[in-house]
Amino acid sequence: MRIKLNQDDKMEDLQFKNLKIIQNRSGFCFGIDSILLADFAKDIKKEAKVLDLGTGTGIIATLLCGKTELKEIIGVEIQREVYEMAQKSIQINCLENRFKIINEDILSLDKILEKDTFDAIVTNPPYKKRDTGIKNKEKKKVISRHETTATLEDFIRVSKNLLKDKGEFYMVHRTDRLVDILAVMRKYKIEPKVMRFVYGNQGSEPKLILIKGIKNARPFLKVQNNLYIYRENGEYTEEINKIYNR
Repeated sequence: MRIKLNQDDKMEDLQFKNLKIIQNRSGFCFGIDSILLADFAKDIKKEAKVLDLGTGTGIIATLLCGKTELKEIIGVEIQREVYEMAQKSIQINCLENRFKIINEDILSLDKILEKDTFDAIVTNPPYKKRDTGIKNKEKKKVISRHETTATLEDFIRVSKNLLKDKGEFYMVHRTDRLVDILAVMRKYKIEPKVMRFVYGNQGSEPKLILIKGIKNARPFLKVQNNLYIYRENGEYTEEINKIYNR
């Protein structure tokens, strides 16, 4: 399918099942955190109805369409320009029957989507609290990186309302927010069940945390083996190359 791209748009080949994604050079492009989350959530059940909160250009939802047999995934993106890029990616990949996207604030979802209807929710929310860190001059990047429109608690509260009983919640976030994450998940009855720490290399501190929770589940937490991105020589580890299908 031939899609007209804007001047700053670029199309990237995801090197997996011929899937592609459109991004904007001046905007916030997806990183390895989104790739890792899509792989972490690849055990989503067959025929599942899934929600992607803060879908951005749709990278996680697109990969999940390739990695799983989900029935439908709905992406939610507040930025109109980013939403339009994701729409183009859906068309390029011929995913109209499985991947739908809505241009909305996640805080409005209670009025739009029916409660207790999703089998799974995935999210790569903004990592930085309001009024912290150095803010980028580009508004698109600020919204993607900082909790300007919704907080960590908002993402988890909305997920609790929309998940079915025993529905699954998958998130990637920074490890320095881990205490906040666990406290808020428990507050909204999404029990942390699986965690995995992500390291740059063997000698570094963990920067990211992959976490899976289940709504209204009993307490029991499994910590998986550490995930390392780079070898000592700076090349990707075998596991990362496998995730990237190399």
